[in-house]
Amino acid sequence: MIVRNLYLCLFTTAVMLSCKKEDTNGNNNNNIVAAASYNNVAYGADALQKMDVYLPAGRSKDSTKVMVLIHGGAWASGDKADFAPFIDSLKRRLPDYAIFNINYRLSGLGANVFPTQETDTRAAVEFILSKRAEYLISDNFSMLGASAGAHLALLQAYKYSVPVKAKVVVDFFGPTNLNDLYNNPGVVPQSTIEAIVGATPVSNPALYFQSSPINYATGSAACPTIILQGSADLLVNATSQSFALKNKLELEGVPVQYVEYAGAGHGDWNTATFSDAFNKIQAFVNLYNP
Repeated sequence: MIVRNLYLCLFTTAVMLSCKKEDTNGNNNNNIVAAASYNNVAYGADALQKMDVYLPAGRSKDSTKVMVLIHGGAWASGDKADFAPFIDSLKRRLPDYAIFNINYRLSGLGANVFPTQETDTRAAVEFILSKRAEYLISDNFSMLGASAGAHLALLQAYKYSVPVKAKVVVDFFGPTNLNDLYNNPGVVPQSTIEAIVGATPVSNPALYFQSSPINYATGSAACPTIILQGSADLLVNATSQSFALKNKLELEGVPVQYVEYAGAGHGDWNTATFSDAFNKIQAFVNLYNP
């Protein structure tokens, strides 16, 4: 799996959360709403259209912000469980956020080709927003993804302002330009990209354009973005993907922070690198979505 090393490294620095459901109505003696968590909440009819929900104590519809997590796996593998070690790191750094860790339908064997995963991401956001009254959360949304999940997070953040516009997006080495990914595939063969997308840039240029976040990185559409990238990434090229997005955002006047880790690959980072990345995420999110 493309981002398995990312999650294995995170596991060494985070404590796995219990699967036990907490009581959302369990107020303490000070009448503060208790923390709550729910696993495998369905946002659609497919078995993969599910999410895990982590709600902080003391939350309210006025002030509790939302962070949506999207796992990687080349759009064809991976699971929200891969992000489980990530939850504790985020809860420590962003304690007032409600966290939603989503699954989406995976592309494979000609099924669920693009833009299925983008559609599922948007459906998940719409579902979360529809649960504001029940979950006691605001309409202040941010997105975070790794690899393919970062690609989906960027698309959601940049392309869509309805039903909600993302305030910040966190991009762990996500593909940003699918034409370049296809034409300069690195270790991923063109045939694999064609099978996942369901087309080539020649057979369906519109799909490749509409599925490339860099095409929506404009001053009017994009939001503040932090990009975390390994310089030795063989799957997502640092220069033509992440650095190109950084340059486009700067040109458009969109706040962006580009963090490149020398010698690091596609998620096979050490504990110190991940700790630095999460500290930078915390500072960036708090700066642009205080």
